[in-house]
This record gives sequence, C-alpha cells and structure tokens, in this order.
Amino acid sequence: MEFISTINNTNSSELDVKLAKKGDKEAFSRIIENNKVTLYRIALSMLKEKQDIEDAIQNTIIKAYEGIIYLKKDKFFKTWLIKILINECNTILRKRKKVVPIEEVSADIAIADDYSNMELTNAVNLLEEDLKVVTVLFYFEDIAQKDIAKLLGIPEGTVKSRLSRARTKLYEMLRER
Repeated sequence: MEFISTINNTNSSELDVKLAKKGDKEAFSRIIENNKVTLYRIALSMLKEKQDIEDAIQNTIIKAYEGIIYLKKDKFFKTWLIKILINECNTILRKRKKVVPIEEVSADIAIADDYSNMELTNAVNLLEEDLKVVTVLFYFEDIAQKDIAKLLGIPEGTVKSRLSRARTKLYEMLRER
C-alpha cells in the first residue's frame, strides 16, 4: 500500500509540475507546499540566521516560479529546486562573507518527521559546513550521491569521502554522550 501511495505522490507531483509550467498557480503552490520541509532543512544546514533562511527560501520560490517553464524534465523538479536553493544560500553566504556553524536548533526541526532525534540533529549541526550539507542531502532528503555531486558541483568521490568523514565524526560525537 505504501508503494502505491509513493507512486501516486510521484505522479501527482509530476502532474502539478506540468500544470505549473502552463501557469497554474495552485499547482505551483502545492509543489512548494510538498517541498517546504526539505527547503527549510537544507537552508538551515547552510545558514544560521532565520532571516537569511527565509530570504533564501523566498528567493528560491520566486526563481523557481519564474523559471519553471525552462525545466526540461518534470521528474527532476525537486533536484532543480534544491539546486536553486543551494545557489541562493551560497549567494547569501558570499554577501555576508562569513560561514558560521549552526549552534541553535529551531523548534520547527523538532517537529519535522525524520529530523525528530534532537541528539542526532545537534550532532549534525556541529559538523563543518561541507560535511553538514552532504549529510542533510543524503540522509535526511534521500538524494543519491551522484545527484548531490551535481547539485554541489563537486566530484562524486568528494561526496563519498565527505559522507565517510561525517559518519566518523557523528559516531565519535554520539558515542561520547
């Protein structure tokens, strides 16, 4: 039954993308609603300030709305949306000229489905930025390593080594507790 539900969700998402490409604002709103937790998690993994997170997500939504007609393959909407968000986060970081690790954990994250283990969340947030981003994308958003490599513009081997380093550091941090 869960498999059928996944197929239906995928089909309805792709249908919404097709409709949104034709100018259906409600379909676009549904797509964004279905991806809001993902957008928040990724922005939170890259940015510290709430205002920066909100700005990155808002700019991502605007750029996605304006550019959806250029999306070639509807099934890659989520990957495309994440790429826009990562670029927006990087733009904000460049403007701020600082990269600060996240020290606080938002209450919204505690509510999010797969992100509810606060001890793990805190440990992930203590990782260096490059390790944190690949960890969130791979483990919390279920994005394949090759897709993460494309999203971040780095070799797949680099993604694998960052995941390995992140696992080692997380193991050490969680073992100490």
